Amino acid sequence: MKDLLLITPPFTQLNTPYPATAYLKGFLNTKEISSFQIDLGIEVILNLFSKKEFEIIFNYAYENDTIVSENCERIYALKDSYLKTIDAIVAFLQGKNETFARQICTEGFLPEASRFQQLDDLEWAFGTMGMQDKAKHLATLYLEDLSDFIVECVDDNFGFSKYAERLGRSANSFDELYNKLQEEPTYIDIITLKILEDQLQNQQPKLVCFSIPFPGNLYSAFRCAQYIKENYPKIKIAMGGGFPNTELRSVKDKRVFSFFDYITLDDGELPIELLFESIQEKTDKYKRTFLLENDLVVYKNNSVKADYKQSQVGTPDYSDLLLDSYISVIEIANPMHSLWSDGRWNKLTMAHGCYWGKCTFCDISLDYIKIYEPIAATILVDRMEQLIEQTGENGFHFVDEAAPPSLMKALALEIIKRNLTVTWWTNIRFEKNFTSDLCQLFKASGCIAVSGGLEVASDRLLKLIDKGVTVAQVAQVTRNFTEANIMVHSYLMYGYPTQTVQETVDSLEMVRQLFELGVLQSGFWHQFALTAHSPVGLNPSEYGIIPNIKEITFANNDIDFKDNTGLDHSVFSFGLKKSLFNYMHGIGFDIPLQEWFDFKIPKSKINLDYIEDCLKVIPDFNVKSNAKIIWLGTLPILEQYQKSKKGKTWELLKLTFHNQNSSSVINLDKAEGEWFVDKLEYLLPTNEKLCSFKDLKIDFENHFDNFELFWYSKSINTLKNIGLLTL
Repeated sequence: MKDLLLITPPFTQLNTPYPATAYLKGFLNTKEISSFQIDLGIEVILNLFSKKEFEIIFNYAYENDTIVSENCERIYALKDSYLKTIDAIVAFLQGKNETFARQICTEGFLPEASRFQQLDDLEWAFGTMGMQDKAKHLATLYLEDLSDFIVECVDDNFGFSKYAERLGRSANSFDELYNKLQEEPTYIDIITLKILEDQLQNQQPKLVCFSIPFPGNLYSAFRCAQYIKENYPKIKIAMGGGFPNTELRSVKDKRVFSFFDYITLDDGELPIELLFESIQEKTDKYKRTFLLENDLVVYKNNSVKADYKQSQVGTPDYSDLLLDSYISVIEIANPMHSLWSDGRWNKLTMAHGCYWGKCTFCDISLDYIKIYEPIAATILVDRMEQLIEQTGENGFHFVDEAAPPSLMKALALEIIKRNLTVTWWTNIRFEKNFTSDLCQLFKASGCIAVSGGLEVASDRLLKLIDKGVTVAQVAQVTRNFTEANIMVHSYLMYGYPTQTVQETVDSLEMVRQLFELGVLQSGFWHQFALTAHSPVGLNPSEYGIIPNIKEITFANNDIDFKDNTGLDHSVFSFGLKKSLFNYMHGIGFDIPLQEWFDFKIPKSKINLDYIEDCLKVIPDFNVKSNAKIIWLGTLPILEQYQKSKKGKTWELLKLTFHNQNSSSVINLDKAEGEWFVDKLEYLLPTNEKLCSFKDLKIDFENHFDNFELFWYSKSINTLKNIGLLTL
């Protein structure tokens, strides 16, 4: 028995748990409140994609005469092949039978339907992949074929990472969702509710908390809540998470509360603690909670307790979840997307909220972005070590709005100081503080990728967005990450208010150059969406748009609008995405921009060497006196020798530095060399106190003259390329 049952409803990700319930469970542990968590999504998927269930599905489709398309006729005709292989395919994608990759890659082994038709087009993209990755891609196509069969023949709401998503998107009224819930449960519902029933019997909770991050989780959460109300009326039910935090801040329809007793907003720790106290002790104190009182929807925020600091919420706890059963897939040849869908990541947050908090398209008025609170690096790495011990995984995805450079630096240093072998990636702003040396530090600590918003790739629009960066700055920062062998993904936007056709074309040209020069490796175009809680949504007239305001009784976030320019930006979608797909694979750079579109576009006004010129930055020799000097390499092998010229002889020191894949040799004056070798030990990041540029300069000039001449010499510059960093 557990006090609380924490549920992520179907569906989020196949490869790793959505972290919200793990965060909450970690907090509840600090309060000694017992809880159990389940990811209903992965449990439904594992039940669904099995030989046992697909025998039922094939029979159901045949008996109900729902097989219509040629594609599904083919899948049904090959049903014996699918039934023979499905359990082994799922096990392979769970990492349980790696040798099976060779069989999967054998031509003619897997049954193939329509998803495999794209294989010829993608073969060149996956040709350089290892066998494991290619087998994962083929196995993914196999599952997607079966998914198509489910959608056509059994349940048209199904999707691997969402379910009945349409019902949760911009549902200003509750009517459509409510009416759907009055219908008989769907095929997927029945599987979901069976698993839910087993957990309710096992845990017998007093409070069930649904974390609903996305519109594609909403319907299933309501269906589960409906089941609990009908069968376990004494159990209280709460809803929280990303969807209610952004969409349900104006909920008025009291029918919602025939399914849920409570809806909490923003940080969930204190609201859930107070809900549990109210159930246990009958108190009437709440934090940011909607509930039904006297047959009216009321919002209660009458607790005087302050929200917990990030240092107080505990380490996320992934126990109870089926960590060895998640499925790693490779859907498309996009390097960043493969990070999201392939492999299991422990999720952590470096800082609550966003340290920038100004972008006009973003929901910066909401607490989860507005309230910025970083976590000390020592606490972060403590949590990393605890999660490695608990999960056996040393991969981390920091799910920040935008990770701050100073905290990333402290994190990287702490990881190196503790001699941890970890892999991590996160989301950033492409700001100037990401210097080449800082990126080298991140790489040494295990950083493999970053993602960030270039958005419109237009300086005028970046200023209007209040992004705080320029295209030139983005180019320089992405170059710094790329040269450190850290993959860079960029979010790209089109259709921002007042954006012209010329600016869209010029943005595409900027993106083309960034990929051609190799400083971007991955990207994704999305059309601007107007949200209710962004500066544009709150002040639309200032941005030249007219919103279509509707009466809100349920969800309120995405808003339809008209742009005063009168442009239909959606016509650019296909050409932008097609060109980007080619650029990501290193081709199409010489194709005129016009050829990506089936309508006339203006010629780009961007100089063909614009990005290349942005990267020609004059080195800055003005080092801040408080900058830290760090040596990431090994200590050198020393060899003394003499050199004579014109009757003069002087002592020199040869220093040989070995790193993982090469060696570097420098020669220094013997006295200066011995001083430098002695100082290298003090420059190691494992030291408790890091050496500053000022300290190093003073110490040098206590023995010799002109530190700058030494510091910017050819020999020392050689070391700056292999691990001598100025931070």
